[in-house]
Amino acid sequence: MMPNIAIRDLTMEYSSGGYAVRPFHHFDLDLATGDMALLLGASGCGKTTLLSMLASLLTPTSGSIRVGDTEVTGLKGAALAEYRRRTVGVVFQAFNLIPSLTAQENITVAMRYAGADKKTAKRRSAELLEMVGLEERMHHRPRQLSGGQQQRVSIARALAMDPPLIVADEPTASLDYMQVDGVLRLLRELAAPGRVVVIATHDERLLPLADRVVELTPRPADEHRAPERVELQPGQVLFRQGDAGDLVYEVDAGRIEIVQEMADGTEEPLATIESGNYFGELAPMFGLRRSATARAVTDGPVVVTGYTLRDFRARRGANTPTMHTPPTRPADESA
Repeated sequence: MMPNIAIRDLTMEYSSGGYAVRPFHHFDLDLATGDMALLLGASGCGKTTLLSMLASLLTPTSGSIRVGDTEVTGLKGAALAEYRRRTVGVVFQAFNLIPSLTAQENITVAMRYAGADKKTAKRRSAELLEMVGLEERMHHRPRQLSGGQQQRVSIARALAMDPPLIVADEPTASLDYMQVDGVLRLLRELAAPGRVVVIATHDERLLPLADRVVELTPRPADEHRAPERVELQPGQVLFRQGDAGDLVYEVDAGRIEIVQEMADGTEEPLATIESGNYFGELAPMFGLRRSATARAVTDGPVVVTGYTLRDFRARRGANTPTMHTPPTRPADESA
């Protein structure tokens, strides 16, 4: 079995403090069987959310996730349970082993839950522990194992039903440099024809091993990129909450309003940016997505110019003006 993975027009929206948060907005991604793919990005960019959607632990707001011939977003009931048991294996950052059970028992319990008989589960768990180099530790409990050994048990458990998709959330984050080597080699070996391995990580040691690197934090604009002049009609949106943001904008003519979209579909006005002022610098400065929507609000055309962060700083220098903002929430924090 062979899972090519196709993600199309994926949008995930949830409420945080009453505001609408979109870590993914019309997101597309293709992965081929045999790929080891790394999801890179700052905390909060959506790495774990994407893994959870691939594992069908979270349901996207809209869009499609296909794993092989299976439309994951449409699964319900018994079909959903079967997908979770047999199609996807999950490796957790914190291992999530049951403290009172041995390494072998942690795997056999997972297999019994997935429907395997006792004899098959015992044989398969022993084979897996041998594969990850822990055949002499199979009767040890988690507290008797190092962090690297516990993670290898976690990986063996994820492989229990031989799933074609493995998702791993920061699998090396809890390990010191002495423990990492064996885990890195094992993860690389898992990505073979018939299986896709998707890893969310901050660990750059994984980069040389990857077939695909998916950067979820928006990249800064090219420093040599020419300024972008944009003319907007009344009500036209320049960027929307959740969009990638790589430019700082100055208003050349007209006005721009900044609003935050609420989870209930309403909007909270944050500021109106007049001609001669700027907005949207925090997204490119810190590699964030836009946390508010910017649109034109005057009767006639509104003209703005987008600059890379370097060009914006060179243009404004030390005399950067302060735009009109509400007293409790700077507008540039919202864009």
